[in-house]
Amino acid sequence: MAGDDDITALRFRIEGFVQAVGYRNYLIDEANKLGLDGWVRNRADGTVEALASGPTKTIEAFFAVCAKGPPGSRVANVEMHKAEPPVEKGFKRRPSL
Repeated sequence: MAGDDDITALRFRIEGFVQAVGYRNYLIDEANKLGLDGWVRNRADGTVEALASGPTKTIEAFFAVCAKGPPGSRVANVEMHKAEPPVEKGFKRRPSL
């Protein structure tokens, strides 16, 4: 299939004031608008973790979404690491860790 080499999958770890402010719902809405596959969840250490897969340019746009966050959040840092694309299609919430 043409364009498969332009697909990027990254795992994001978002630090700051990102829990109890609608951050996961914000990421789900924005990822669905962008047509990404993946998931998001809260972690016990207060961070939010997300896996996103899609065209490289779209993943770059998603990074900007992660760094901005919804009103009321304060993003201090966003770490990114290469990852395997998710098996499931669509972007969903996963149970917290």
